[in-house]
Formats: sequence, structure tokens, C-alpha cells
Amino acid sequence: MTMTIPLSVLDLAMVGAGETAAQALRTTVDIARFADRRGFRRFWVGEHHSLPSVSSSSPAVLLAHLAAHTDTIRLGSGGVMLPNHAPLIVAEQFGTLQALAPGRIDLGVGRATGAMPAAARAIRSYAKGAGEADFQGRLADLIGFIDDSLPPGHPHAGVHAVPGPAQGKAAGGGDAPGRPEVWILGTSEAGARCAGELGMPFVVAHHFSTTDTLPVLDAYRRSFRPSESLSRPHVMVCTSAVVAASEEEAHDQALTHVVATIRMGVMPPGLIPSPEEAKAHSFTPDDQAYKERWFSRIALGTADRVRAELDILARDTGADELMITSNTHGCAARLRSYELLADVCELPDKGA
Repeated sequence: MTMTIPLSVLDLAMVGAGETAAQALRTTVDIARFADRRGFRRFWVGEHHSLPSVSSSSPAVLLAHLAAHTDTIRLGSGGVMLPNHAPLIVAEQFGTLQALAPGRIDLGVGRATGAMPAAARAIRSYAKGAGEADFQGRLADLIGFIDDSLPPGHPHAGVHAVPGPAQGKAAGGGDAPGRPEVWILGTSEAGARCAGELGMPFVVAHHFSTTDTLPVLDAYRRSFRPSESLSRPHVMVCTSAVVAASEEEAHDQALTHVVATIRMGVMPPGLIPSPEEAKAHSFTPDDQAYKERWFSRIALGTADRVRAELDILARDTGADELMITSNTHGCAARLRSYELLADVCELPDKGA
């Protein structure tokens, strides 16, 4: 049976031990091209900072490269961490992407920094007060710049994000490239209510906390107010999944991410360890508890098993779309996980 709701990919260009950022980024391109050919709806990249295991620290730069290597799949950020950026700069970056790939750009924005405290301080030290800025105020400015709709009297009235609608309004201007599709990302009811009250589509980070997903989605749906761009709530659930030829291989690949995450808190962060190194890790009681929590919230195993778990997740959450992130050691394992998932979900092969 084919998957009844759209599937998408979230990728972090993760770097495993023995690999380089260049290899990881080439694999991101390979996965995006594969996802484009196999009928995934979206390919998003996340913003994270100061983590050697992650190469997607600059989503707009990476998305421009992906736009040049794909044809129809929607490309976006999962997400741009708005506290780190001036709204005008984000609007210009994604206006540029929209001009490069019209009708294919998503702008997912988040309330966090995508960084550990020290890195967050480094980001914010160059913009006084950036860490204290009101998210909804920044979001309103961002949308105002994207739509070129800041009202008279606004502190930035008369400032235009270009490329963008202002060029189409200018004397002799042609058609504007349209606007990116803007999403709110969240793990809390506050973020969900923000998306609902503004009538925007919402992504819940189920891969961060499975216990919060249903209350967060309930808050979004209860607070939803129709907008010009969206008449009813629209939910995408992002979840972790690792698919492999055997249960053991999938478990070993998932364990590499567990150990990498554990090490972030006790030593300078490094690359994603190999399965052999991860299995040799000495787990403390706290490590073991984290490991059990992680394995309880990931779809893991052979293709048929993961497909069944995704079906249950879609049913239980009422999701309109699912987004999958596969965090593994090794470029080949990362790509293979998506290949197996596409086959078991019978996604159409546009290249066949």
C-alpha cells in the first residue's frame, strides 16, 4: 500500500568519523536528488552551530546549491532560527532563493538558537539584545518584509527586501517571483499557538519529544484562525527513522547518534562515531536512560517495520504530512535508509 500522505526529508549533512564535511554535503545533494526523483514532497535542512558533526550551519547557502541540483522538490529550512538573524536579512536570503527556484521554497522558522549556550552567546554578542527580542515581533517583521507590507508608521516602513514584491511594484517592473511558504517550527504549546493564531502551517518536532506532540498539536488546532494563505490547520510531523536491511544494522546505526549526543555534554563535541565505536561506549546509568528514551521515540528497523510505525504515527497525530530525518554514521547508510523507505512506501520513481 502506498503512503497516503506526503513524505519529506530533513537533513543535517551529518559528518561521521572518517568522513569530511565535503563528503557529507555531497551526500546531502545525492539525497536531495534522490528525494526529488522518488516523489518526496520537501527537502529541508536545519540550522545548527558549533557542532563538528553537523555541516548545515548555513541553510540559505546550502539551499541555493540544492536548487541547482534538483528540479521539482520543494526546498526549505527546518529551520532558520529567527533569534539569530535580522528579519530583513532572512527575507532577502529567501527572496533570492525564491527567484532562483520559483514556487519551490519553504521558510521554516524556529524560536530557538540551534546552538549550545556558549555558541548562542557568540551569535548574540554581535547583535545587542538579539537574544531578548520578541519572537512574534520578529516574525511579524519577517512576514512584512517578505510581503512588502509593513504599515505606515512602522520603524522600518519604506525598507524593502529584495529580491521581492517591491521589484514587481517598481515602475517597469515585471512579475514578482512570489513568496516562500512560511512555516512555524515548534516543540511547545507557545510556538503552536503562535502558528495557530497567525493561520500558518505548523511543524512539530516529534523527534525531540514524543510525549509533547499530541498536546502541542491540540494547542495549534484549538488556536487556529484562518488566514489569507491557509483556511484550515495544516500539520507536518517530523520524526526520526533509521531503515536498514536488518533490525541489528538499524539499531547499530541509530546507536551512533545516541552516543554522539551523549558526548556533547561531557566532552568537546566530535563527529558521529562508527557503529563499532558506539557499541564500545561505556554507558553510565544516565546514558542508559537517555538511550532508552531515544530508542522509544525513533522508528527503527527493517522497511516494513518502519512503514508500520509511520502509519501509526500519521493516524495518531492526524498529520497532513510526515518529515523524516535519518541520523546515522556514514554517508552510504544515510542514503540507503531513504532508499529503503521510498521503496516500502511505494513512492513513484519519476526517473523510471
